[in-house]
Amino acid sequence: MANRPPPARPRAAPRRVPAPAGLWLPMRVWDGPVRLFHWALLALVVTSWLSIEFFNSMRVHMLSGEAVLALLLFRLVWGVVGSDTARFSHFLGNPFHAAAHLRELARRGPDTQVGHNAAGGWMVLAMLLVLLAQATTGLLASDEESFVEGPLNHLVGGAWGAWALSQHRLLFTVIQVLVALHVLAIIAYAVLKRHNLVRPMITGKKRLPAATPQPRLRSPWLALVVLAAASAAVWLLVTQV
Repeated sequence: MANRPPPARPRAAPRRVPAPAGLWLPMRVWDGPVRLFHWALLALVVTSWLSIEFFNSMRVHMLSGEAVLALLLFRLVWGVVGSDTARFSHFLGNPFHAAAHLRELARRGPDTQVGHNAAGGWMVLAMLLVLLAQATTGLLASDEESFVEGPLNHLVGGAWGAWALSQHRLLFTVIQVLVALHVLAIIAYAVLKRHNLVRPMITGKKRLPAATPQPRLRSPWLALVVLAAASAAVWLLVTQV
């Protein structure tokens, strides 16, 4: 009698692989002008602080302050005519929505935000306005002890110049607080929600659901024209007024 092959073992049922939640793709959400503005502004603010705190170089301090003002004017205009994610109309909404967003900070979930979130948008506006006030008071300030005057101090005189100097110093404290809150928010999002907010501001790209509409990005040449106009306006302000 021929040997029969042993009966085949029943195959194990295939493991059920969960269906993917959806396709996520890299998408450009930040244009080059916004990213360059962000890092250039950081470098200039640090330069302004170091030039006075450690090197006592008023010339460098004034030049960096004027450059900050030019960048701020650029960003204000770019917030109206620039790319979708750069526009104030895109990231400034109901302040109550910002408060509701912060209440959900500890809840984890995928990062599907295109541009600034509801709370981050108001932080951006606060920082821009405080820096604008800081640059303006610097132009008007005067220090009788060191015989230093801002380029526009002649418009207001010594008493107002002294007041502007006191506000200039006070506003720097406010800037320090806002910067600390900004850094703490980045850390909180990384730890609590596992959202990396820094990488997109470096690369411009972010992984988002494939169905997410691509934000419209304006031409960098338009940004260059706006920056040139802002720089010319500051130069005229500090040399011709």
